[in-house]
Amino acid sequence: MPNKAVFDCVSIFPEMFGAITAAGITRKALESGLWSLDVWNPRDYAENIWRMVDDRPYGGGPGMVMQAAPLEKTIATAKARQQTANVAQSRVIYLSPQGRPLTHTRVMALLELLTAGTGLILLCGRYEGVDERLIERCVDEEISLGDFVLSGGELAAMALMDALVRQLPGALGDAASAEEDSFVAGLLDCPHYTRPELYAGQAVPEVLLSGDHAKIRRWRLKASLARTRKRRPELLTQRALSAEETQLMAEILADEAHEQCGEH
Repeated sequence: MPNKAVFDCVSIFPEMFGAITAAGITRKALESGLWSLDVWNPRDYAENIWRMVDDRPYGGGPGMVMQAAPLEKTIATAKARQQTANVAQSRVIYLSPQGRPLTHTRVMALLELLTAGTGLILLCGRYEGVDERLIERCVDEEISLGDFVLSGGELAAMALMDALVRQLPGALGDAASAEEDSFVAGLLDCPHYTRPELYAGQAVPEVLLSGDHAKIRRWRLKASLARTRKRRPELLTQRALSAEETQLMAEILADEAHEQCGEH
């Protein structure tokens, strides 16, 4: 089993990945040896002297499609590299608008694979996409960041790696930071405040200054429930509320009804 999380990316723009290796938490975690990254350019495996890896789509239509052969050779090279890193197996993920939406639950499932010794190979498409035969032959899973289209899969791959790396033990200065992120409990995060106590005429909620940790925890949970109900109500339909959360939700509904009465 490797002593670090192992990533390989397949991209025609390897220089883009400096954004995740040269700054922030991911850079520090990389320097600490918590994860590794190799980026492979399929142009190096092109079957023509022009290093072209795309061609016109059969059936006509706009744009170009990435060819299967250079991508498959590149993925094979990445897998061979991962074997030298003693990974148990490699999993190929294609970042695609057609993929399953990325959620915190999926991030944690992939984290479990990483820590168990599976290396991830992230395939970054460009143009109109990649030849379907490559997907059928080589891809284990397709993942999407959401219902929108990016110019390529590089930004999505970096978002996925960032979400995974920050969960690695030792990546964050305070391990509790990851445990209290939005979506970890199936809710949006509560509002946060820092100094000064009064800014632009707005004061920090008194409960946060009270030092009463029980009251602060309850206030934060209620604020998370209220924010989730307002901004992402579908998350609440997917989640069973605890007895305390049910009580807090009743208070939220009562508060809303009181505010509406006050407006009239």
